[in-house]
Amino acid sequence: MKKKEIKALVSLLDDDDHSIVTQIEEKIISMGNKIIPHLESEWESSFNPTVQRKLEDLIHTLQFDQLKMRLIEWKEKGVKDLLKGMWLVATYQYPDIEYKTLKAEIEQIYQEAWRAFRDDIHPYDQVKILNGILYSDYKFRANTKNFHSPSNSMINVVLDTKKGNPISLCVIYMLIARKLKMPVYGVNLPNLFVCTYKSQDLQFYINAFNRGLLFSRSDLENYITNLQITPLDMFYEPCSHLDIIKRVLRNLIVSYEKLGDHYKVDEMKILLNEISIGEDDGTGAM
Repeated sequence: MKKKEIKALVSLLDDDDHSIVTQIEEKIISMGNKIIPHLESEWESSFNPTVQRKLEDLIHTLQFDQLKMRLIEWKEKGVKDLLKGMWLVATYQYPDIEYKTLKAEIEQIYQEAWRAFRDDIHPYDQVKILNGILYSDYKFRANTKNFHSPSNSMINVVLDTKKGNPISLCVIYMLIARKLKMPVYGVNLPNLFVCTYKSQDLQFYINAFNRGLLFSRSDLENYITNLQITPLDMFYEPCSHLDIIKRVLRNLIVSYEKLGDHYKVDEMKILLNEISIGEDDGTGAM
């Protein structure tokens, strides 16, 4: 469609006839994501607040539809790339963030860790090296002041500010550890997300939200006991990348609920529903 035709369509968004406006909106949405740059250009050149608001809504609808399709595709391809899943979630709030930018940032941290890393030492000592890189050199830390902020679930923001919630810090920890060939995975605990180092001979746990603090299975059992809930095998074993992204979406539901943004709550529920399999695992957020 030519630029003049798009302008003509946009000009009708301020028509007094609601049925005409609805038809125009449906026509624009049917064009798909390729029309987004044109709509953004029209928004910038418009001085009509009503048209600008309708353009914002249309752009968001198109971007949200694209996000749904990308998440479904990510799931259908086997959810192998955790960073890509986190990037997709972040595009909800930051549609212009590029995957390659996040990948380059993770690679930079990995290179620093790789230079300090040693294969011939005990896993505890390997974890201490990684902790030194992440928490002393890069200054990653818990965002306790704004714990429920949606930005804590956006990996681009966490990489930029070095502050996050348990699951976002665990994801960064895992991404670096796995590139170092360390068997580190996520664990879906109630009300908390942690990492586990699990090999054939050894398993222990890592609290990335608390500067990489190491703890044992008995420590974890005490935590479960204190919560007064029935212990499940899943509380001690690695979870899947899909489980992680589902939990990030649940975090965002909680975050937007606390902000009173019910529209975004509904959209997060839609995304969660699109990638959910079976019943909810029952774990809390964060």
